Amino acid sequence: MGEFTETQMQEMRDGFDLFDTFSEGSITYSQVGDVLRAFGQDPSNAEVVQVLGTPKKEEMNVKKVTFEEFLPIMTQLAKTLKPGCLEDFVEGLRIFDKEQNGTIMAAELRHVLCTLGEKMPEDQVDALMAGQEDVDGNVNYAKFCEIMMEG
Repeated sequence: MGEFTETQMQEMRDGFDLFDTFSEGSITYSQVGDVLRAFGQDPSNAEVVQVLGTPKKEEMNVKKVTFEEFLPIMTQLAKTLKPGCLEDFVEGLRIFDKEQNGTIMAAELRHVLCTLGEKMPEDQVDALMAGQEDVDGNVNYAKFCEIMMEG
């Protein structure tokens, strides 16, 4: 793979091996998205399934991919993924700004993060929301998005 340096390849191999819990030299299809996210990519579950050839749900925990098979998958997704920009995220949350004052209810934001799109686990939402809520129970969504984009 000419796209990666030797150091990058070793780092990716090490990261891949962390998910290879049985030291078989492969991971299950269901782990591919997690490994991609560990490498800084952010594909949706649908994009991962598509790049894997749209396997059936029951095949996701059975079929496996080796590191050599994983690299082209990562390369393909890295080329096709377009990261959202700050304005896109702010615009998406503006819908919930009933008073048009730059804030939304923290409970509503929490609900959105846990139930819509790629649902986040409550513990991750708790970590994201820590320190974001004002005394009235609202979140400045532009500031929230800026913090999210910083990683």
